[in-house]
Amino acid sequence: MLTQQLAGGALSQISSKIGADEGTTAKAIALAVPLLTAALARNSSTPAGAEALNQAIARDHDGSVLDNLMGFLGNSESGNGAGILGHVLGGQRSNVENGLAQSTGLDPSSAGQLLETVAPLVMGALGKTQQQQGLDASSLSEFLGNQQQQAQASAPDMMSTLGNLLDSNKDGSVLDDVGRIASKFFGR
Repeated sequence: MLTQQLAGGALSQISSKIGADEGTTAKAIALAVPLLTAALARNSSTPAGAEALNQAIARDHDGSVLDNLMGFLGNSESGNGAGILGHVLGGQRSNVENGLAQSTGLDPSSAGQLLETVAPLVMGALGKTQQQQGLDASSLSEFLGNQQQQAQASAPDMMSTLGNLLDSNKDGSVLDDVGRIASKFFGR
């Protein structure tokens, strides 16, 4: 749903904002959306994590950001993308930005701007989906897990790369890293 909305004029506006051509920006968005979805799926894989995400969406992300997408893109700082990335990626943010930059040809600063722009939109899409489908914390976690599996099936190489970006201690498992990120997020 989200990647379709980020085509055309929205893509042009994001490209202009981050100082990249539309092809590079489209490629970066195609990586950023599943990366953030995968991180959210992993963060919500425990009952406590799912409930914390459910509460965050109910409190701050009703999906209305998607109702005026161009307005949001004109003032994307209003979406608190940096705060969302802090919760979702924790200390891995710079590694993810650098990895996204290397994968797409963006510079790390532009990759960071892109992630800050896309993060509120991902949360808004989750909020809209949650409302439309009547998802509770458990079914929201299940939905995210299904989205992650679909991304893995359709683009295994990309999802492997994304998993490596989230594996901060390079032990082959992102679960310990996500657990550390989630404990920071849920401890708030």
